[in-house]
Amino acid sequence: MDFSLTEEHLMIQQAARDFAQNELWEGVIERDEKQIFPTEQVKKMGQLGFMGMMVDPKYGGSGLDTISYVIAMEEISKVDASASVIMSVNNSLVCWGLEEFGTEEQKQKWLPLLASGEIHGAFALSEPEAGSDATSQKTTAIDMGDHYLVNGTKNWITNGNTASFYLVIAQTDVEKKSKGINVLIMTRDMPGFTVGPKEQKMGIRGSDTHSLLFNDVKVPKENRIGEEGFGFKFAMKTLAGGRIGIASQALGIASGAFELALKYSKQRKSFGTEIFNHQAIAFKLADMAVNIEAARHLCMKAAWDKDNHKNYDMSSAMAKLYASQVAMDTAVEAVQIHGGNGYVKEYHVERMMRDAKITQIYEGTSEIQKIVISRGLIS
Repeated sequence: MDFSLTEEHLMIQQAARDFAQNELWEGVIERDEKQIFPTEQVKKMGQLGFMGMMVDPKYGGSGLDTISYVIAMEEISKVDASASVIMSVNNSLVCWGLEEFGTEEQKQKWLPLLASGEIHGAFALSEPEAGSDATSQKTTAIDMGDHYLVNGTKNWITNGNTASFYLVIAQTDVEKKSKGINVLIMTRDMPGFTVGPKEQKMGIRGSDTHSLLFNDVKVPKENRIGEEGFGFKFAMKTLAGGRIGIASQALGIASGAFELALKYSKQRKSFGTEIFNHQAIAFKLADMAVNIEAARHLCMKAAWDKDNHKNYDMSSAMAKLYASQVAMDTAVEAVQIHGGNGYVKEYHVERMMRDAKITQIYEGTSEIQKIVISRGLIS
């Protein structure tokens, strides 16, 4: 058992840290406040290889392991969780699902564009009545012979307005329930495809989250990924890896908030000494450090399982469940350590507290993770 990072991992960590500090830090408060999508920063992430980290180099990707992805996600999430969720969706849900299950023609056509950051993608599963219950798809894809006719609505779609490539989950055969669901490649230029208004969110406000509306959208049969009825399995297999990305995002939010709180505690004085010297503050920081380290190990274990072709359903669920709780707890305590300053924007931790909450909700709520874990225990 070796807990040390390889030289390559350390280089990736440093590159991600430099990018986050030099490219993302400046303007992050304004992007959050004004809900500005980080267009230029996403392009640079693509140029650095962060948008297709695990994609095979023959398709233009970086060809790295999942541990490298966890490392980069943590560093970027320390500074800007909006940028990191854009990166996470493109890597975990879009690129991985397409490379793992797509046809060679589909991969050759789309992966080089996605992995380079020239375009980025979106994953459309959630609906007004199908959030945690992903089997209750109301969006339909009626088989018309050489194409599907798609109608319905998708909600809370990350990259909803800025993506050029969409993986859309839709019901073809209602009687077959989950076995009658397909996953289709869709693009913005398809007639009948409309993007709804931008959601006004509590956190990750720099990422664009929209509803998608489909009105008799014709999707060619060759745009289906996998066999007929494979859509639900595709979604579940893809989300298992996506949880590693969101767990890593939560880890990054926690470690970023912790670093700011630790720095502040060494500068802020109260009762004649730096507040770090007060046991009430020192013990908070000690608890935060322990919890972050435990979350990091869970993220790395899930990544290791994935890289070694083990079943990572439980380990990714455990990582997301725990890391998201640590993100929330750590961010709240970071605000507390900052006192009144923690409640104002310029000290960043109030934004991190708002960003942390979503990690307990998207790509499977904490309650869903407990279902996954408990089912794994009795299987």
